[in-house]
Amino acid sequence: MAVQLHAPTRFQATKTLPLPSLLAPNGNNVGLKGPADRFALKSSFFSPSLHLLIASYNQNQSLASAAPRFSMRAATKQAYICRDCGYIYNDRKPFDKLPDNYFCPVCGAPKRRFREYMPAVTKNVNDKDVRKARKAQFQKDEAIGRALPIAVVVGIVVLAGLYFYINNSFPG
Repeated sequence: MAVQLHAPTRFQATKTLPLPSLLAPNGNNVGLKGPADRFALKSSFFSPSLHLLIASYNQNQSLASAAPRFSMRAATKQAYICRDCGYIYNDRKPFDKLPDNYFCPVCGAPKRRFREYMPAVTKNVNDKDVRKARKAQFQKDEAIGRALPIAVVVGIVVLAGLYFYINNSFPG
């Protein structure tokens, strides 16, 4: 009893189609639904990468044609606040496009006294009481900012004095 092994003499490339996954959504899988959102992420685990590339290319083409348009004016609109009185400039014309001789309509401060203002701007933002409260908050913040370096220097002097007192009081 002889066992014969047959070695192939040449390599034959056969074209094999990948077996479709049982979990991949297709027309035959009634129990599995496709994503309700067409923008949902797709996993390469459930489908071959070629299908993902074709699907994403088709979606990108359809998205590009239906993309919402944003105007630069709405995207770059920024509020500026007067540091002297608390007036907030939030008009249609961008603050950068205003002439250099622009003055605050409330206190007459020059344009250089305005700074960017980040919080959301409401309709009654320039009422007298709201401006006064905002100005008081600015003065409080600036007072803390001015006092902080002085407090740091005083603290360092106190620590240095304590160090020399302890070294001279208790000789080692």
